[in-house]
Amino acid sequence: MKGIFDRIPLRLINYVYWLLLIYLVAALGWWYIELDHQNDQMLAFQQEQIARGNAGTITLEKVIDEHDRNAKQFIGEGLTFLIFTILGAIFVYGAVRRQIRYHLQQKNFMLAVTHELKTPIAVTKLNLETLQRHQLPQEKQDKLLTDALNEAERLDMLCNNILLSSQMDAGGYQSTKMEFDCSRALTASVASFSKRYPDRTIQSDIPSGIGFFGEELVLRLVFNNLIENAIKYTPANAPIVVSLKDQSHALLIQVADQGPGIPDPLKLKVFEKFYRLEDERIRKTKGTGLGLYLSSRIVQNHKGRLSVEDNQPNGCIFNIVLPKQSAE
Repeated sequence: MKGIFDRIPLRLINYVYWLLLIYLVAALGWWYIELDHQNDQMLAFQQEQIARGNAGTITLEKVIDEHDRNAKQFIGEGLTFLIFTILGAIFVYGAVRRQIRYHLQQKNFMLAVTHELKTPIAVTKLNLETLQRHQLPQEKQDKLLTDALNEAERLDMLCNNILLSSQMDAGGYQSTKMEFDCSRALTASVASFSKRYPDRTIQSDIPSGIGFFGEELVLRLVFNNLIENAIKYTPANAPIVVSLKDQSHALLIQVADQGPGIPDPLKLKVFEKFYRLEDERIRKTKGTGLGLYLSSRIVQNHKGRLSVEDNQPNGCIFNIVLPKQSAE
């Protein structure tokens, strides 16, 4: 049954929903017309009985008054039912669309994560088998080992993202914050990616000795996600800039790329779980839609803010604002 519903197009579901809603409103209108018509018939019948003298103590004023009260009652009940029907329809429509969209995002995530898991495993296995079976020059051996290590690092990051996201969503994640050297942690992330991608230019402006009270491990994950994201979308010949600024009450960390950029209406959506931009240039790149969502959750857990703005002349700048905290 689930497989059948998965194959039903979303557009068809919309058509059926609105058709049923129109039918319900039409039935409500028909119900009001019939009741009003019946009320008019009852008034005419009672007026006829009064004219013939068969109404007993019932007067014409009472009959008209009852007719008017019934008419107002039908209008009031009809409008109340119509309002509740429309409000309920809007609520159900929004909830169902969110669930369907979330279900589709989950399906896309499963497809993406399956590919993301298989690719590094396959590349690493192939490189190691090549090293095992063939006597290669030292330069080629180093290249294969570097590629295998890069894929292993990417697999490790993916697993960390999935596990940490699941823990946070389930409410089982326990925060353990302490004072650490933020300058050193950010520098280590930049150095790691510079080593993994020696052909890419990663410029850094990171003053030394800037400390922060928080979780170094998960914040390193945020730094890695943003730098990897920048590498993923920036052309190979363009630089990526990572900077750290010690402001009066907060730290400002910026990762600037020169990729295709993000349209203004989607600048908030990119932080939603499983969300990936619909631009074909971006959808063809690797990713699961978890990195920015998880990064945003981690920054929020540090009472900070993760946002994105346009870079000039093109690309994006991701801004991390981390308010300074104390152990107290």
